[in-house]
Amino acid sequence: MTNFRLRYEERERQILSPRAVLACESKGRVVPEPPCPIRTVFQRDRDRIIHSKAFRRLKHKTQVFINPEGDHFRTRLTHTLEVAQISRTVARALCLNEDLTETIALGHDLGHTPFGHTGEKALTEAGSEYIPGFEFHHYEQSLRVVDILEHLNLTYEVRDGILRHSKGKSNISACDVLPTTLEGRIVRICDRVAYINHDIDDAAEAGILNPDDLPKSATDILGKTRKERINRMVTDMIVSSENEDDIKVSPEIAAATDELKDFMFSNVYLMTPEFIEAKNMIKEMFRQLIEKEDPSLSVEEKVVRVCDFISGMTDSYSLNYARKLSILT
Repeated sequence: MTNFRLRYEERERQILSPRAVLACESKGRVVPEPPCPIRTVFQRDRDRIIHSKAFRRLKHKTQVFINPEGDHFRTRLTHTLEVAQISRTVARALCLNEDLTETIALGHDLGHTPFGHTGEKALTEAGSEYIPGFEFHHYEQSLRVVDILEHLNLTYEVRDGILRHSKGKSNISACDVLPTTLEGRIVRICDRVAYINHDIDDAAEAGILNPDDLPKSATDILGKTRKERINRMVTDMIVSSENEDDIKVSPEIAAATDELKDFMFSNVYLMTPEFIEAKNMIKEMFRQLIEKEDPSLSVEEKVVRVCDFISGMTDSYSLNYARKLSILT
């Protein structure tokens, strides 16, 4: 049988940039495995993520709006696919490893809570009642999902990109805790490119944002429509990074993108009454579940187990479970 993987790995050597991570030079897996004769290690990781339960649950997890009535609002799954598409475009243009970039993008939000960042904030507040200073971060949970909860045994490069993909509320050019690969750094920026633009769309569709209210100083630079803004951001990222040892955006585009991000956090994210209700529901669910845990476990073990359970819930499952616990009627 022809070893198709070796053929593909040779093609990577010929066409990818010296800055790219070659599949044949991966640092490998925590548990070594025999190589696949058809797929590279990164292609294999991509398939494992797509077939995971956590990936399938993303279709029923909120991006911004909880159980929206319309059919066209984003979910955590459609967000993930948009990040993967934009990231692949950038990787291809820069002759970086498209398979690695796509795989990181597909896995970056596997540990996200129900109800988006509201759920993440709720688990932090609930957990800190038992462990002072406790913080729940979806990127750490995403790594826990692939390592411990689903035993995917992914490569070092994919795991690194998943763990270090999030920028939080920091500006787009922030250099704290960067992924070690350029492919991971592409996903880190494209995550923001995707969510800012599609969240503007969804907020307008929901009637809580008028696109004309967006900061004019930002839209004059980036564009008035989603298509214009994404094209401007992606083109700038490619041009700014073409001959660099990092993934960058120009100061002008960075400032405009940060202005849009700050506007969305101030006017859309975490601001609606339904999100406040969802946060309180998750906190009460957390308290009740802690009380049901095995008393022989330490407080730390109980908190981790409850976080695993709640963060794995979809929006609808968490609402039904809250009714079961009589939190909701």
